[in-house]
Amino acid sequence: MNSRFVPGAATEVQRLPQAPTAAVVTASYAPDFERCRLLCETMDRQLSGVARHYILVEHRDVALFRQLENARRIVVDERDLLPRWLHVVDDPLSLFRRRVWLSLKTQPLRGWHVQQLRRIAIAAHAAEDVLIFCDSDVAFHKPFDANAFWRDGKVRLFRRDGVLANDGHDEHRLWSRNAGAALGIDASKISAHDYISTLIAWRRETVTAMCDRIEKLHGRDWVAVLGSARRYSECMIYGRYVDEVLEGAGHFHGSEEFCRVHWTGEALSDDDFRRFVAAMAPEQVAIGMQSFIGTDIGRIRRLIGLA
Repeated sequence: MNSRFVPGAATEVQRLPQAPTAAVVTASYAPDFERCRLLCETMDRQLSGVARHYILVEHRDVALFRQLENARRIVVDERDLLPRWLHVVDDPLSLFRRRVWLSLKTQPLRGWHVQQLRRIAIAAHAAEDVLIFCDSDVAFHKPFDANAFWRDGKVRLFRRDGVLANDGHDEHRLWSRNAGAALGIDASKISAHDYISTLIAWRRETVTAMCDRIEKLHGRDWVAVLGSARRYSECMIYGRYVDEVLEGAGHFHGSEEFCRVHWTGEALSDDDFRRFVAAMAPEQVAIGMQSFIGTDIGRIRRLIGLA
């Protein structure tokens, strides 16, 4: 187990230091390398208030992503984060085009499952007080100070209240129920809140306490617990842990999204892209173009003034 906590300490949440340290965490993989490069360039231009940027990748992608390292940016091999009993291989069911992570302790896991595990696992290795999660298909468009994520010794927890009670959120409701099961929350206590977004913040020590709780409840590694359920969201797990186990301790809520994301649909034309950017809310400082949509990186660079 990776816990640094003693039994009973999980609910003891201390105030953040007066000047907390923060790190950005990005989980990525080789097909998103150029998108991640763009994220790094825009972060270095626009983002202040962070001490470090961790890029979390599969072992075979480490050498590629090392090109992006600098004085405050570190590429982290998943072998240094996840248990050695979790093995990655080329998936014959996809004609070896995709990767699959196998073990006797979990169901077969895809890349998006393992990226979530990495984001949780980095908390046991990082030294910073606050972890800010940003996807590799994001680009900062405006200056942003990470101090927006904390105030009065507390960290901002992104939460959209009550949205899971609406139609069209079946998958999110399943993730929320599985989060409750992992955390030992009574199944009758159904949460209607959504905690999923990019450019959000967690307290590092809260993450390690959360993992400690899961391991104590289930008597096995937290990776095995989540991997055996397979359908999960790291954001749902953290959000329900904070709100329902810690009763909000150490956090304050915010529903505004700092990143405007084009989640689904077709790649945007130049005019569509300009309209998308023009529609950014005042608090939004970054844009996200989901990588599977296929928006050309060169076009994004040009339209945000980097080409």
